[in-house]
Amino acid sequence: MFCNSCVYRKIIAYSGGCLNRFSWTSATLTMAKIDLTQIGKNLLKKTDSGEDIEIQSLWKGQTVVLFFLRRFGCQVCRWTAAEISKLEPDLRANNIALVGIGPEETGLHDFRELGFFKGALYLDEKKKTYKDLGFKRYTALSVVPAGLGKKVRAVAAKASAQGIQGNFSGDLLQSGGMLIVAKGGEKVLLHFVQDNPGDFVPLEDISKALGVSTNAQEGQMPSCNDEVCTR
Repeated sequence: MFCNSCVYRKIIAYSGGCLNRFSWTSATLTMAKIDLTQIGKNLLKKTDSGEDIEIQSLWKGQTVVLFFLRRFGCQVCRWTAAEISKLEPDLRANNIALVGIGPEETGLHDFRELGFFKGALYLDEKKKTYKDLGFKRYTALSVVPAGLGKKVRAVAAKASAQGIQGNFSGDLLQSGGMLIVAKGGEKVLLHFVQDNPGDFVPLEDISKALGVSTNAQEGQMPSCNDEVCTR
């Protein structure tokens, strides 16, 4: 389990403007208003066909979990993708789509071939939706300490223990997050913005935001102290 030196932040799943769920996790959530009508017109590219679609088509007929990766080669992103994929059977049983979105094609082939993610994959090469959802970009100076922080090292240690490796190919400066939208774009169920490259939304918070039950087990995180994180 996490120790006191690992930073906790509060995440609140919400519907419309009403706060309805509280839990403690390593993730952060913004309460900035999301204009689904505007964002819904943004284009994504299907990774299998190259076809462009409007992002709103993904929630037109069903609730959708949109996981925005920093990079396909990012070790933490690969571990998080594998974690989220544990929910896929329960999501499918409840007619909920699981979608992964990357900011570029670099690393896509290996990510797909190694089977880290069980949902459909799309690209936001113009990073329009990343920007609209508040997923920040690091600078060349700020990304180094962020990437070497305790949170990232903790997740990386767990990923390595599971045989999940990463690389430094692609855009190192982009951050990611998650957006969960109810069927028909009725409301935003969860909007998560990474504050640190090691931040993620635990499976329990995703299932609670969706109102579905799951038997998926969270991957046990490594413990850490003030000096070092270990498995």
